[in-house]
Amino acid sequence: MRYASAMSSRRLPAGDRALIQNVDAALADASRRSGEWLACRPGCTQCCVGVFAINQLDAVRLQQGLAELEKTDPRRALRIRERARASVGRLSAQFPGNAKTGVLDEGRAAAERFAEFANDEPCPVLDPETGLCDLYDARPMTCRTFGPPVQSDGGLGVCELCYHGASDKQIAACEMIVDPDDLEPKLLAKLEKTKGPRGRTVVAFCVK
Repeated sequence: MRYASAMSSRRLPAGDRALIQNVDAALADASRRSGEWLACRPGCTQCCVGVFAINQLDAVRLQQGLAELEKTDPRRALRIRERARASVGRLSAQFPGNAKTGVLDEGRAAAERFAEFANDEPCPVLDPETGLCDLYDARPMTCRTFGPPVQSDGGLGVCELCYHGASDKQIAACEMIVDPDDLEPKLLAKLEKTKGPRGRTVVAFCVK
């Protein structure tokens, strides 16, 4: 069964809206503290090039966002699907996972393969003419948190286009606390108890 069809009947668990509101509020606060150091602007698409992994909450949000767009702007939705299908065609031969389901392999070796995979592939949800995200309101968590300083296993990371001229102390003062109540892993565990794909995937397989 293909990934998109297997996912299409899934629904986001109660509490997902609160998670998104919390994350978007955290981004707004970090942006306010960052001022001109945060270079993210409409049309800046560097973070939209290169395949990245998303979880099942992200995948279902994208699928639902696309379903809503098909009602209001079917031509734009069709263009997304066309770009996604073309992307899947390019990605499938070297996909570090199951190219039929779109689910990525797990483990250290798989992570190393993924790190070198399709780094020049544009996100199919990106409109190449406008430089804008066609599913902005349904965008994955990675997209909602990219730019401001965010803690990861490698420490406090920022977009390379941002915080030029800022000291380490100034950057730390702008840190975005993404999910202080750990809502996302709880909601993800609840979603993955329902029938449908499990594990991480990439955007193209969700919206083709």
